[in-house]
Amino acid sequence: MSGEAGPSVAARDDLAGVVDLFEWLTREELSRAVSELAFKRRAEADAAAIDAAIDVAVAEYALVPAPREALSTEGDGIGEEAEPLAVGPAAFPSLPANAEDLPHILDVPERAVDRETLSAAVIDRLSSDAVAAITEENAERLEVLADVTYDVEAWAPVDAGPIRERIVAELDGE
Repeated sequence: MSGEAGPSVAARDDLAGVVDLFEWLTREELSRAVSELAFKRRAEADAAAIDAAIDVAVAEYALVPAPREALSTEGDGIGEEAEPLAVGPAAFPSLPANAEDLPHILDVPERAVDRETLSAAVIDRLSSDAVAAITEENAERLEVLADVTYDVEAWAPVDAGPIRERIVAELDGE
């Protein structure tokens, strides 16, 4: 992970790369994976920094909360309180050093993600996030979400045009 003051795009994409190794991970599993990578580098794992980096990745749609119905969970023993995360439309997954060892370190069964169900959930979240940003008059957030509308269309066979049109109209003061 980055040594900068805040989580970087590289950190966000490294997180996505780690998740991509497994198809999906819970927030706790991802945090553990990042801690294991830090240990392999003989570095300290700062739990608050890891949490902040995951929060940024989720806010920027590099990682997305995955609904249970989109996930293969048989035999995982994951509690209902766990937050599953999958690679999102704004990610350019990259593998941090030593990440190839993570499948041998973490005890995670084989997993899969139903992309159709996941993409429907992402569109719903994008729409809700756009409404919230419009309500809050948060132009910076609207700019991020406008970019995500293009990313999501390249990532899945969905139409984010109506959401993008509403965002652009708001940004243009219409």
